[in-house]
Amino acid sequence: MSALLFPGQGSQVVGMGSEFFANFNIVKKIFNQADDKLNYPLSKLILEGPEDKLLLTKNTQPAILTVSYSIFKVLKDEFGFDFRSFKYFAGHSLGEYSALVCSDSLSFEDALYLLHERGKAMQEAVPLGSGSMIAVLGMKIDDITQLLKSKNNVDGICEVANDNAEGQVILSGNKNTIESLQASLKEKKIKSIPLKVSAPFHCSLMKPAADKMKNKINSIKFIKPSLEIINNVTAKAETNSEKIKQLLIEQIFSTVKWRQSIIYMQNNGIKNFIEIGPGKALIGMVKRTIKDSNSFSINSIADMKNFSDEFKK
Repeated sequence: MSALLFPGQGSQVVGMGSEFFANFNIVKKIFNQADDKLNYPLSKLILEGPEDKLLLTKNTQPAILTVSYSIFKVLKDEFGFDFRSFKYFAGHSLGEYSALVCSDSLSFEDALYLLHERGKAMQEAVPLGSGSMIAVLGMKIDDITQLLKSKNNVDGICEVANDNAEGQVILSGNKNTIESLQASLKEKKIKSIPLKVSAPFHCSLMKPAADKMKNKINSIKFIKPSLEIINNVTAKAETNSEKIKQLLIEQIFSTVKWRQSIIYMQNNGIKNFIEIGPGKALIGMVKRTIKDSNSFSINSIADMKNFSDEFKK
């Protein structure tokens, strides 16, 4: 059995999707839809930049959705690939919206609107420069949790934002608190890398963003997805549209349980993990968590042809 994976923020790059845009009319149509819905040239930002504007969260999130959805539609409509044989769709953070669009639970236009608003709300939740995120490498999640508990006397927020894979955990919170923790990690000779982000995502500092998004998400029509969606908050499958809405609200300030999601899918029979969208980060996380996994990344036409030939056998 197979699962389809959709990337989140951090996978963006100027020019992503350009090969598909140049070769498939359906992709040009999707990019034009995005421009029309958002009332600004998102497609130009995706294809030409400038990078600093593409990196703005309010642009990054709908941009990644647009590219992921485009690749999905080419694979489905141009290559005739039937995804009904897949058991799960799963997305990392904003990738969960891509999964919902591709499973017919949420329209592409509504997802564009929600992600643009989500990006703005997340950016506005804390003053610019007051939050920070770091990647902690080579340390188990349980040990990180214990370390955070021991630092609870430090003034400020520092929480697990993403449990991505074995030995790869992202922390998020107040800048001063994160810097204090980094100093402790350095003393223990544990590697940590500051992330170039505009806000401290997926921690309790994002609750004001969730409050802003609650009514907007609830105002949009969701229907039951065509197959099971693995959500980030519980790392379990969900098909109830009202429950999915609630989990999307909670996801804004909650840990992305990606490692647990991969394990859940493996325990429920998934052998093949296929990532579609810009970058190859999710497949790397799968391989770190399941050493002998059968995984495939699709972000070029050559990838698509190889994948289509292999999985149609």
